[in-house]
Amino acid sequence: MSTLHWFGIGVLVLLAAIATLIVRRALMARVRGTIKLSFRVNTIVDGRGWSPGFGRFVGDELRWYRLFSFALRPKRVLSRRGLAVESRRSPRGQERLALPHDWVILRCTSHHAPVEIAMAEITVTGFSSWLEASLPGEDSRRLAA
Repeated sequence: MSTLHWFGIGVLVLLAAIATLIVRRALMARVRGTIKLSFRVNTIVDGRGWSPGFGRFVGDELRWYRLFSFALRPKRVLSRRGLAVESRRSPRGQERLALPHDWVILRCTSHHAPVEIAMAEITVTGFSSWLEASLPGEDSRRLAA
């Protein structure tokens, strides 16, 4: 087979992968309760480690999916039980390059470890409402900001 033939196969595989990512994102975004959400997956270097994606509210869980992934399962799952907002801030330093200017970074504590998530300012209100909507008898003092 010629080099041109292999090049054509490579281009087709690349286009199929891109189409798969687009279809996956479109199908998951059609479900109600989906928000744009970035998750800080690496805290080694200050201001770095943000990964874009989207979150889905499913009952007592916020499921986070990477934007550029073929996985159908969420990469991270945050349970409402034991989740609390510790602080809230605007992106600073290199984070301003990775996140949109109107986004807010929330540092949350959970049962497992502290996490940082970023979302649009208008989305924070919905997230706060979801977080405060605890079951009867649960502690409702979970928002610090």
